[in-house]
Amino acid sequence: MTEMNDEFKIISVPGLVNWIFLLLVFSIITTIGNCMGYRHPISESLIGMIILSLIALSGVWMENNLPFKIPSIIYIIIIGFILAFPLVPTSAIIIYYVSEVEIISIVTVFLAYVGIGMGNSWDEIRSLDWKALILTMIIITALYVSSGIVTQFINL
Repeated sequence: MTEMNDEFKIISVPGLVNWIFLLLVFSIITTIGNCMGYRHPISESLIGMIILSLIALSGVWMENNLPFKIPSIIYIIIIGFILAFPLVPTSAIIIYYVSEVEIISIVTVFLAYVGIGMGNSWDEIRSLDWKALILTMIIITALYVSSGIVTQFINL
């Protein structure tokens, strides 16, 4: 990305193409997992993922091209909220297709991507102190156990 003044930066064409490619691959993998694991129709899942990807891409573009210092996640939330707001004509379509995508399908692909990213930086991970490793294991275990407890209460 190239810097313009100190106020805002413009996302480059190659950067935009990289985002589009990443979101396309992410959408395809998520759609496949969503169809295989949750039996949602492939066409509706793919449309839902494309909608989510376009909202995410719009938020990233807005963060980099608008003169406000607002993180892209805020833009993404606002765009999603506006498009799905009941009084907006797009709400029924957006809600229908996005509801065909299970959140766990998205999270699974995202965590796999994060894992691959961590695998590429093993040297940095090895340089961490042993205390960081123990703390990480405690956090992962606590999240796993607490998720199991919450799931048990929900299933009662």
